[in-house]
Amino acid sequence: MASESEFVSLGVAVLTVSDTRGPENDTSGDFLSQAAREQGHDIAQRALVPDDIYQIRAVLSQWIADSAIHAVLITGGTGFSGRDSTPEAVKPLFDKTIEGFGEVFRALSLTEIGSSTVQSRALAGLANRTAIFCMPGSTGACRTAWNGVLKDQLDSRHRPCNFVAVLTNSLS
Repeated sequence: MASESEFVSLGVAVLTVSDTRGPENDTSGDFLSQAAREQGHDIAQRALVPDDIYQIRAVLSQWIADSAIHAVLITGGTGFSGRDSTPEAVKPLFDKTIEGFGEVFRALSLTEIGSSTVQSRALAGLANRTAIFCMPGSTGACRTAWNGVLKDQLDSRHRPCNFVAVLTNSLS
């Protein structure tokens, strides 16, 4: 087990859910991958899928079963329009829900976009000791989530607590 002052690199997967973006214009997925890499994490997988419940679950289920993936960052499909279905795809896979992620994300977002934040269905949970964080598809929203929550919670040095020990099986 790492000491409290030692950084632990996690295997991070990034999933973009979008019917309109492709690899050439996936700025949100690019941001999350770069931010995690800059912090010292390994980008274990990256994918882009259409907003389809079963395609989201197929990719996510493989990643949850992969012991090299500790955290999954999902961008897109969390709103109310069109085919937005990330919460419906992901919630059934959770063993535990991380209620505070959506709450804190919307609190931070309130100062940036005002009451429009109520339309965000950002959510998070644990599945097979893998943390899954779902955030809106805009790059700004991903930046808010990363800087306001994820950066610290995926850092083993963050106190008083973080998710790293849970994700790396350092706790029983």
